[in-house]
Amino acid sequence: MDMAITSNPISQITPKVTIFSSKNIEPTKRNSIRNISWLKRQFLGSNLSIKSKSKSSKFTPFRNPVKCSVSEVTETATEKKTQLVRRTDIRNIAIVAHVDHGKTTLVDAMLRQSKVFRDNQVMQERIMDSNDLERERGITILSKNTSITYHDTKINIIDTPGHSDFGGEVERVLNMVEGVLLVVDSVEGPMPQTRFVLKKALEFGHAVVVVVNKIDRPSARPDFVINSTFELFIELNASDEQCDFQVIYASGLRGKAGLSPENLSDDLGPLFETIVRCIPGPQIAKDGVLQMLATNIEYDEHKGRIAIGRLHAGTLRKGMDVKVCSSEDECRFARVSELFVYEKFFRVPTETVEAGDICAVCGVDNIQIGETIADKAEGKPLPAIRVEEPTVRMAFSINTSPFVGRAGKYVTSRNLRDRLYRELERNLAMKVEDGETSDTFIVSGRGTLHITILIENMRREGYEFMVGPPKVINKRVDDKLLEPYEVNVYKRNFL
Repeated sequence: MDMAITSNPISQITPKVTIFSSKNIEPTKRNSIRNISWLKRQFLGSNLSIKSKSKSSKFTPFRNPVKCSVSEVTETATEKKTQLVRRTDIRNIAIVAHVDHGKTTLVDAMLRQSKVFRDNQVMQERIMDSNDLERERGITILSKNTSITYHDTKINIIDTPGHSDFGGEVERVLNMVEGVLLVVDSVEGPMPQTRFVLKKALEFGHAVVVVVNKIDRPSARPDFVINSTFELFIELNASDEQCDFQVIYASGLRGKAGLSPENLSDDLGPLFETIVRCIPGPQIAKDGVLQMLATNIEYDEHKGRIAIGRLHAGTLRKGMDVKVCSSEDECRFARVSELFVYEKFFRVPTETVEAGDICAVCGVDNIQIGETIADKAEGKPLPAIRVEEPTVRMAFSINTSPFVGRAGKYVTSRNLRDRLYRELERNLAMKVEDGETSDTFIVSGRGTLHITILIENMRREGYEFMVGPPKVINKRVDDKLLEPYEVNVYKRNFL
């Protein structure tokens, strides 16, 4: 469900469905579409073939390597203009998709084939869904980091939620990557959350690789899915280079991928090769001033708050004195006590991290998401992370029933207030305000599921409270009353 505060008057809240056709495209845009190599590959066929030399070895080099369709001319011109260098030994990617399109299962297969685990080690399903609620509900709620190594290239992978209520998790991690794998179901095609995550990726200017997953299903219709995805690119005003995306067909459950639905390799080698060739390495200022944006926060009982993010410039060292800035005028000093990088499925301690890599920093007290860890003398803050506004709010208050204290141990307004405001430290898409009374708090989120997950987590932690009914958040702009609405893409998919 793609929900956003937009300029849609309440008197016209009925979603409009636009049926895509070539007549709706401007002539200049239509001419450019005819000439791109993507359409040539779709209608004229591809001369690429995937054949493994040996079934016993993983990641066998291809006889015909994957030729990425992304243009490199604009990229080179940008590098010369900004005088940045591009690292070739690292790829930072985010895997995005609609709910239940198989991205977490695909990550499992990528981890398994990259030898993250021993051959005799028992590996559970959906290993990235480590949260109890995630495993019970079968959905991803929190973004998580991992990494694999393909030949000499380190690939940092971020698994993201697939529900629009947790879109804030997707929006902030896009600051850490240079490309995304857009996973689309081979039967359903693009869905509402597919539109949302693709829109955000295109706004960041990221390279997109489309993975048509579950291609082994009997009812798979890859041609329809690719055409619908291409139409979605056009509707979102993607550039010609972005529309010329690379397509990979995969079965995450079987751990196979290929350049055509009829000719899958024995492993995910084509997918890894496509990531290396089509996703650019991070652009860095090799001799620049230290800058790292805290994109995620974790907590450890022994290490305290851990800031996770990508190092944009400079070099970060263990024991280094740094400056933590939330704006140009609000800065404080700290020291890095421990430094970690992601290798396989674990955080590994290191002494130095170079620009372009994703790392975890310990020792910075009270660091918040969106703050910048910068050089002590010349550091400047990076632009703050911005996410979509909440769409639904609910009232939280202490339990005033005669049965108070029977369902939990934290029952006072102070306990409730501390827990709700602590949630804001790692949940950028949520807002908390004081209510009309001292015992009431207004919690705003991206949707009812977003707030429901908070309620369930607090209940399991021992908090006892009451909640009111969800209410839609309206907004007045230029004397017009606006409300959130859903973008309907179902009818287009199933015509």
